[in-house]
Amino acid sequence: MPHRRHGPDERPKALEATKAFNPGLAIAALGVVYGDIGTSPLYAFRESLAAHPAGPTEANVLGLLSLIFWAITMVVTTKYVVFVMRADNKGEGGILALLALALRSAGKSARTRRFLTVAGLLGAALFYGDAIITPAISVLSAVEGLEVTTPFFKPFVVPITLVILIALFAFQRHGTGRIGKYFGPIMTVWFLLLAATGIWHIATYPQVLAAINPIYAGDFIVRHGFVALLPLGAIVLVVTGAEALYADMGHFGVQPIRTSWYGLVLPALLLNYFGQGALVLTTPAAAVNPFFLMVPKWGLLPLCILATAATIIASQAVISGAYSLAQQALQLGYLPRLEISHTSEAERGQIYLPAVNWMLLGAIVALVLWFQSSSKLAAAYGIAVISTMLIDTLLLFFVARYHWQWHVSKVAIVIGFFLAVDLLFFSAASLKILEGGWVPLLVGAVVYNVMSIWRRGRTILFKTLYPKPPSLTEFIGGLSESLPLRVPGTAVYLAAPGEGVPHALIHNLRHNQVLHERVILLTILVEDVPRIDRGDRYTAEELPLGFHVLTARFGFMELPDVPNILDECRSLGLSFEINKTSFFVSRLRVIPAEKPGMAMWRERLFAAMLRNAAHATDFFRIPNRQVVELELRVEI
Repeated sequence: MPHRRHGPDERPKALEATKAFNPGLAIAALGVVYGDIGTSPLYAFRESLAAHPAGPTEANVLGLLSLIFWAITMVVTTKYVVFVMRADNKGEGGILALLALALRSAGKSARTRRFLTVAGLLGAALFYGDAIITPAISVLSAVEGLEVTTPFFKPFVVPITLVILIALFAFQRHGTGRIGKYFGPIMTVWFLLLAATGIWHIATYPQVLAAINPIYAGDFIVRHGFVALLPLGAIVLVVTGAEALYADMGHFGVQPIRTSWYGLVLPALLLNYFGQGALVLTTPAAAVNPFFLMVPKWGLLPLCILATAATIIASQAVISGAYSLAQQALQLGYLPRLEISHTSEAERGQIYLPAVNWMLLGAIVALVLWFQSSSKLAAAYGIAVISTMLIDTLLLFFVARYHWQWHVSKVAIVIGFFLAVDLLFFSAASLKILEGGWVPLLVGAVVYNVMSIWRRGRTILFKTLYPKPPSLTEFIGGLSESLPLRVPGTAVYLAAPGEGVPHALIHNLRHNQVLHERVILLTILVEDVPRIDRGDRYTAEELPLGFHVLTARFGFMELPDVPNILDECRSLGLSFEINKTSFFVSRLRVIPAEKPGMAMWRERLFAAMLRNAAHATDFFRIPNRQVVELELRVEI
């Protein structure tokens, strides 16, 4: 009789979302989590003023500051810090983790699951629209500070920006392990500077603090009506990066992120915005660039240098987030296999994806050359940010209703409030679509189509290959009747989930008519949870004629490594001599055909993605010299 064995009950040294607070983690979080929202003061208040046709009157400035204060309070603090960060998927956050949690909570309704999947993929796709704008607008706005120092630098702003960005992306393959430890301290200095400059100017005009009263925000909207949507579209910029608080939970834990927010980031941001408002009210001419004009002339160059460092750190956080999201997407089956390099032996989250890196850089360089200034880029920025936040709210509805089991009235009040705020900002940001907002929407549409085509293509391909998966028991029974020639050693066949008998095994027997003494059918399953405990990772089943079925389970934040899998399975009684083991993998080649399933252009794109996907050998780190690859052509 076949029998099953499970892996050792060990626990990996993984980061947990329930980490106890320590100051080191809180400071480290400043360098990763808050780079984006922390550099918003460079341009957000300036663009809010510029969007209002009436100029920086006292009523307008106080109204805008009140809107900024309540936008940060309602969107970042209340929505993300208080509520969304409760929706952790076994310690991990981010839109795909939220999608997986919503799918598990929403029941078996096909229509609901389809809606959630489309919404989640749209949110993930729009993140890449955000990811190409954040480095461009952040670095460009910091370098533009040189213009305030002297007009001499004006022609060199774009070239300097491009040099910084190209150098940043070229450095990615080396990882950030060596310099990452400085990110937190640098951002700590940055936030302290934001707070200090804000306090300095608030002291000259303390009446500006009256803007905390929401009456000023309401009066601003009532007085200006539809025109108020113009500055609201720019005020969205003050909450850019809010989703990073949720996405980086798995790296730092909830408590350090919340402590950093309440203890330093939130007060520093509010003090700086109110300080900029006080400066503009005392010196209206400063409205052209209030952030840099907050310091004396002798402090401009040091401020530019620190601002550039802060924006580089903010860009690095977004780039790392793009890598992480791509890894999650390919593990969950929404993207083809991509080349992934580990840039740190100590930190498993330190990865580098060359294809994602260079595509991002190409798009960012094109944006900088096209828009030429951070003010023009700001128009393109808001729509990507608020669209992703709107999708987060929709997914949060299902988590709150079905996972937290909130009463319908509580869901209606809380989620309805967040949805109303998001829709208000979305309406305002939509006015900028023709001025540049189309850029992230176009990027999002392209990425969404790539992910949906890959997902649909894989489904069609699987149904074509395995209309009725062959029974492994029947296959082994057939071998017993006419046993082929057995050769020494171990053969490992990679089997797709539900495949039954791998095609590579069938073709090897058909053409070579030999069978190794020991045959391992290895299936790698990726679950919709971030990580799998080691004790639950492996299942082994021993069958007649030297066959073994080995199943290895991984979370979407983990990268499978076949030699490591085999090494860890020694405790299951499966000992391997890697030099005497052959690995058989199938290489599929899709032939687009006029068959029901997808449009021809989608089939051709799917075929191209499959053809250019990273080889299973490289992706699973299988020793190249011991791989036998069998090509299989399939019409879809």
